[in-house]
Amino acid sequence: MKLTADRLDRISPSLTIAMTSKARALKAAGKDIVGLSSGEPDFDTPRNVKDAAIAAIERGETKYTDVAGTPALRQAVCARFKADHGLDFKPEEILVATGGKQVIFDALLATINPGDEAIIPAPCWVSYPDIVELAEGKPVIVACDQNSGFKLRPEQLEAAITPKTKWFLLNNPCNPTGAAYSAEELKALTDVLMRHPDVWVFTDDIYEKLAYDGFRPATILEVEPRLRDRTVTMNGCSKAYAMTGWRIGYAAAPVHLIKQMDKLQSQSTSNTSSVSQAAAVEALTGPQDSIDVMRAAYKKRRDMMVEELNATPGLYCHKPEGAFYVFPSMQGCIGKTTKGGKTITSDEDFCAALLEEEGVACVHGAAFMYPGHFRISYATSDAVLKEACTRIRRFCEGMK
Repeated sequence: MKLTADRLDRISPSLTIAMTSKARALKAAGKDIVGLSSGEPDFDTPRNVKDAAIAAIERGETKYTDVAGTPALRQAVCARFKADHGLDFKPEEILVATGGKQVIFDALLATINPGDEAIIPAPCWVSYPDIVELAEGKPVIVACDQNSGFKLRPEQLEAAITPKTKWFLLNNPCNPTGAAYSAEELKALTDVLMRHPDVWVFTDDIYEKLAYDGFRPATILEVEPRLRDRTVTMNGCSKAYAMTGWRIGYAAAPVHLIKQMDKLQSQSTSNTSSVSQAAAVEALTGPQDSIDVMRAAYKKRRDMMVEELNATPGLYCHKPEGAFYVFPSMQGCIGKTTKGGKTITSDEDFCAALLEEEGVACVHGAAFMYPGHFRISYATSDAVLKEACTRIRRFCEGMK
């Protein structure tokens, strides 16, 4: 009898985590590795947030909480949605989970039946299709080309919707491209959604605070309030507040769906860490100036990376609006041979040879359902990024 469940055959380990782990292992073995594969801020968690966690421990706030989160945190989430987007939610419409990924799991596993379809614009975060597959649904991948800024066009959304469509998933700004949608761009998509009343919307806004040049990403309900009864708005503390390890994600959704997500979570992880929740209250309601500091640093790094990559033979890099990634095309390297004798036939070949020959760890585009490109995270120091660019250019210039 086979030990593992068939459902696991439908999914793969996270390729971004796999590449980060590989780079970490090579570095531990003494290799000179520049890691650009991790989607994690290099900044420390703000001091006021850490102090709030310490105070919570001293007060003895180390017990179980409500599965959906403490009343204080759910109220803080409501206040944050109101301040940022003018959205009015009640605490009973909020669920707190162990990171944004669990929010996605909760929502999709609670709603998808076998054969239900979920529309996912690509390039997309590696976990979306696998979570849909694990729920026995069908990911419908819609390619969004570089000429459109890697953004979904309304006619593409319209064409992808079928009678089996249950969900439309939107990451704004996007991992891996950094593409972000303005209110005007979202309105064109919500006009399509209004014509299809059975399609639910999941908007992943985890990177919304990280946008540059005055660009302000909008969110679905801000643009079209009439979608409120079928929209899940997800966010969290990991990116904006450099709190990845604290594992705090949250969602606002109709009460009847929140109750089902709460039921599912009650039989999996139950509540997230009580101490992390206390820290998150301070993050959401306390001073927000740390975000400005990070944003300014990320903008400088983005500009440097785009300039350097576009000066590298065989590469082209679109300038993203947000997040902390660039997603350059490496198609100009296809068919060439590296100094180490590797023939480049795909983005996976490119990233494998780049790691082997120059010690630079990136993630190949096919992992994000969009081959011919690769993802670089610029959430690391200027010095590391400059060294990475030197190595990438040397690698590409050495091809024949």
